[in-house]
Amino acid sequence: MTARTRWLDYVLLAGGVWLAWVLLFQWAGPEALSPPGATLRRAGEYLASATFWPHAAATAVAFAYACLIALTGGLALGFALGAHRLAGQVGEPILSSLYSIPKITLYPVILLVFGLGISAKVAFGALHGFFPVALFTIGALKNTSPVLIKTARVLRLAPLATARTVLLPAALPEIVTGLRIGFSATLLGTLIGELFASDRGLGFMLIRAMEAHKVLDIMALTLLLFGFATAANMLLLAVERRLHRR
Repeated sequence: MTARTRWLDYVLLAGGVWLAWVLLFQWAGPEALSPPGATLRRAGEYLASATFWPHAAATAVAFAYACLIALTGGLALGFALGAHRLAGQVGEPILSSLYSIPKITLYPVILLVFGLGISAKVAFGALHGFFPVALFTIGALKNTSPVLIKTARVLRLAPLATARTVLLPAALPEIVTGLRIGFSATLLGTLIGELFASDRGLGFMLIRAMEAHKVLDIMALTLLLFGFATAANMLLLAVERRLHRR
C-alpha cells in the first residue's frame, strides 16, 4: 500500500465518520449530541483556555505514574511467570480470573486504601493496565520457539543473558501488543478514577459537564480524549507492525 493510498483511506474514513456524526445528530437531536462543527470549535476553545491545561496536567501526571507502574509491573510479573513453564501454567489462569473481575467493583476498596486524590487515580489506572501487559507477556514467552531456549541452554547462557538475548527479542512483537492494550486500559482507568473521586483532571471536567447536562462540553472533552488516545495508539501500532515485519 502506497503512502498516497493510505492517506486516501484516512480521508475517506474521516469523511465517513463526519457524515455518520451529522446523520446521528439529525436523528438524536441537540439534547443527546452536538454537531461536529460546533464540537470542534468548542474543543479548540478548550485548548486555548488557561483553565483547561491545569486539569490536563493533573490527568497527565496521574496517567504517567499509572503507566509506569502498570507497564513495568506487568512486564516484570509476565517475565517471571512466562520464563518458567510451571509458574506460567499456574499463574496465567489466576491472572485471567482476576482480570475478568469488573474493576469498578474494586474502586471503593481502592478509595479506602489510598484515600482521595492522585494516589487513588494512579492505583485504579495501574489496575486496569497491569493485567493485560502481564498476560500478553506470559503468552509471548510461552509461544517462543523451544529451539531458541534449548540453544541458550546448550550455550550455557545465564538466566539474565537468556532473557536479554533470546526471550526478549523473540517475544517483543507480542509484548508491544500488550503494552499498547495496557496503555489504553490505563488511560481508561485513570479517567474513571477522576470521574468518581477527584477535584482535578479531565475526568473531573467531564463528570461536571455531565451533571450540568452540557452536551457540547461533553462531546468536546470526549473528542479531545479520543484524539489523544488515537494518536498514541497509532504510534504504538506503527512500532508493533514494524517489529512484526522484522
